[in-house]
Amino acid sequence: MPPPVRRRFIPADETQVIPILQLPPVPQAPEGETEEEAREREGAPGGSRGILRAAGTMAVATLVSRVTGLLRTMVLAAALGVGLVNDAYNTANTLPNIVYELLLGGVLTSVIVPLLVHAQERDRDGGVGYAQRLSTVAVAGLVVVTVVAVAVAPLLTALYGIQGDPGQVRLANWLARILLVEIVFYGVGALAQAILNSRGVFGPPAWAPVLNNVVVIATGVLFLMASGPGDLRPATITPGQVWLLGGGTLLGIAVQALVLVPLLHRAGVPLRPRWSLRQTGLREAGGLGLWVVLYVAVSQIGVIVATRVANAATREGGLGSSAFSYASLLFQMPYGIIGVALLTALVPRMSRAAARHDVPGVVQDLALGTRLSALGLLPVAAALTVVGPALGIVAFARGNTSVEDARGIGLALAVGAFGLLPMAVTLLQLRVFYAMKDARTPTLIQVGMVVVRVPLLLLVPVLVEPRHVVAGLMLATSLTYLAGWALGHLALRRQLARGEAGERGGGALGPVLRMALAAAVAAGLGWIVVRVTDDALGRSLAGSLGTLLIGTVVVGVTALAGFVLARIPELRGPLAAVRARLGRG
Repeated sequence: MPPPVRRRFIPADETQVIPILQLPPVPQAPEGETEEEAREREGAPGGSRGILRAAGTMAVATLVSRVTGLLRTMVLAAALGVGLVNDAYNTANTLPNIVYELLLGGVLTSVIVPLLVHAQERDRDGGVGYAQRLSTVAVAGLVVVTVVAVAVAPLLTALYGIQGDPGQVRLANWLARILLVEIVFYGVGALAQAILNSRGVFGPPAWAPVLNNVVVIATGVLFLMASGPGDLRPATITPGQVWLLGGGTLLGIAVQALVLVPLLHRAGVPLRPRWSLRQTGLREAGGLGLWVVLYVAVSQIGVIVATRVANAATREGGLGSSAFSYASLLFQMPYGIIGVALLTALVPRMSRAAARHDVPGVVQDLALGTRLSALGLLPVAAALTVVGPALGIVAFARGNTSVEDARGIGLALAVGAFGLLPMAVTLLQLRVFYAMKDARTPTLIQVGMVVVRVPLLLLVPVLVEPRHVVAGLMLATSLTYLAGWALGHLALRRQLARGEAGERGGGALGPVLRMALAAAVAAGLGWIVVRVTDDALGRSLAGSLGTLLIGTVVVGVTALAGFVLARIPELRGPLAAVRARLGRG
């Protein structure tokens, strides 16, 4: 009997996506590929060869988007500084994404691809009419949501802590009314991407965010040229500058979405409105959608509290929500390049193991993901802990952002850098639950994390001065990820601890502890070197760049040497290849 043929797309009941994370789409297997062929291509559970190859390919693709995103942030920091103006812009620009995810985005991204795939296999027209009906209903809903959001924009900005300074309140409300229009374009982009992904088109949607970054970079440069470094405050910013800032940001999201629309016709789904709820399948997906909405809603509690605390710190003379956003961006970049690539590469293999109730296979891949995350992220966390202040100066100390403010952003990054691996492992654990078709447990874990995070966030302004609030918020966030790691581990033990494989935990604990020790030693040595170079080179842009380079090299080389001495399993293959090449040379 021939081996079963793998389906071209993931079945509807096996696809669940974590909301908010914005994970890149998982490329589907070649049509007609058998289970044995997939195993040969990706490797056996717990094996790293196929996963490392796939992750490396996706990391390169993701890198361009992340780098342009960082450049965009650097330009905005130079143009707007990190004071009341940027806090107003940052809060207003966060609102459309939050409103979209809370009301529609989480449900759309969690259920739409499975529904589209099911319609392709069920309907005579290959799901074209279904995609058109669903898109029409969704876009109409997004328009209604946008109109309501624009009408209540002052309530939304107040909810996120924009209050007290009349000029900042007026500016934030003005920007919010412009930027909340993005909700429609977020939805159009998500729908277009879902339709294209369901039909095997992955490249253009992956590159679309780069266009958005380029547009916003151009907007920031034009803003700088129009105003130049100077006293930028809510009372001094001109209407033309507000429209340039808001309109350019809105244009970036619109371009990101609309560039995908012409591709729909090429994919066989012409853009045509169809008003009907017939056979939309939304009722059958309601249970999953409810848990996704709850997940997003619970996570936003922590976001609201953190943003309010940060915005209050700005009014008291410290760094605020824009500085917290920039520190968080630098914190998440390594995960976005390394962690997301590993996670995305592991998902198909882990999902198949869960579908066939292969508990040891799931445990082995979970352990592999944990070890690979530690291998990639622990040296980065050690380096950020040491060179964070220098990195902050190199990235942001220009234009309207002073050296001292930029150093404060980097210091906050250094304080919270230890949470990089806990964040990656927590999200990996959540992926395991989704692979097992469990949308309830991730929401409950998120509840536990928010219960930990909110009191810590509220304690920050009580315990530290306003200039250190952002660092305190980063510390509280990283401690929350540690709690998430612990909660996820306990929940997984209950579901996966069956027999010997569950008890061993896949062999992740020992290697991770050895790597953590090596990273700590590297950080200690790097700290000593950076203290010397910091005093010798100073805190200017050039001096900080020198400190950044020297500290990164010292930490990286020391950590790698420590990993080799610790005999990490995933390094054996690369080391053997290097030795063989040196021997031939």
